[in-house]
Amino acid sequence: MIALADIQQAQTRLADTLSPTPLVLDHALSDRLARRVWLKGELFQRTGSFKARGALNWLRTAGPKELAGGLGTVSAGNHALGLAWAARQAEVPVTIVMPENASPFKVAGSRELGAEVILHGDINAAWALMHRLVEERGLTLVHPYDDERIMAGQGIVGLEILEQAPAASAILCPIGGGGLIGGIGVAAASLRPSLALVGVEPAGAASMAHAWATGGAHRLAHVETCAKSLAAAIVGEHTYPLSRQHVQALATVDEAAIHHAMRHLLYRSKLTAEPGAAVGVAALQEDAAALPPDGDVVVVITGGNMGRDELEAFL
Repeated sequence: MIALADIQQAQTRLADTLSPTPLVLDHALSDRLARRVWLKGELFQRTGSFKARGALNWLRTAGPKELAGGLGTVSAGNHALGLAWAARQAEVPVTIVMPENASPFKVAGSRELGAEVILHGDINAAWALMHRLVEERGLTLVHPYDDERIMAGQGIVGLEILEQAPAASAILCPIGGGGLIGGIGVAAASLRPSLALVGVEPAGAASMAHAWATGGAHRLAHVETCAKSLAAAIVGEHTYPLSRQHVQALATVDEAAIHHAMRHLLYRSKLTAEPGAAVGVAALQEDAAALPPDGDVVVVITGGNMGRDELEAFL
């Protein structure tokens, strides 16, 4: 398990390359809830999402043997972009298997950054192929979320929120595989234990809720959601216990709520966020999240990687 010191060291390690992202006050949501609602703009980070933090921390702590045969991973897109970018900084080859329905924008972006991208089946089939490639090619697997170095890098988001929002009583964080909320949870529990951390998932890919209900990380047979960046079929062996330890509540939102939140972010907040980044806003709009009675609320806007065709579906 990661500790606060791991996240603080990652913050120092990456400070020369990755800058803090801003908090943006959402006036419309603040007026509706009669409390300040801040949006943590991870869509402004390098490669358009928080994933660059974990990927770069992994590369900068990797040993020569881990890098010698090249890297491999599975991703719906944002981890692909982050790892491709970080690997290019280190001049290390990377192979990425993405599901066939992955965002064309993210596929093209990963290839432009030098990654070999293979489109294969759904998320479960993509993982099966990657495990074969690890054996056949001698790749080192860089897990998109269930890795302590990845989580430590992503936990920097939590350190920044705690510094930027001293009056915050709650953080709403999207959950795919659980790496981001795992890192934020360690930071928040260590430095502000009274703060409520709420995880939000799409109803069609609620893998963390499934894990909580079944008592462990168990695979969903099928995932279907417009929030492809959150379409992990199973949470991690590390991220599940971290969530049980530090996350106070989970919320799920349906597809209509995600579409409503996307339009809010586009037209009211002036942010071009992707569907997976909108679920926290959806939870507030639907009153789906259990919040403390007062204090500021921070919603993590995890990324903004969309092509024109994807964006048009929400206009």
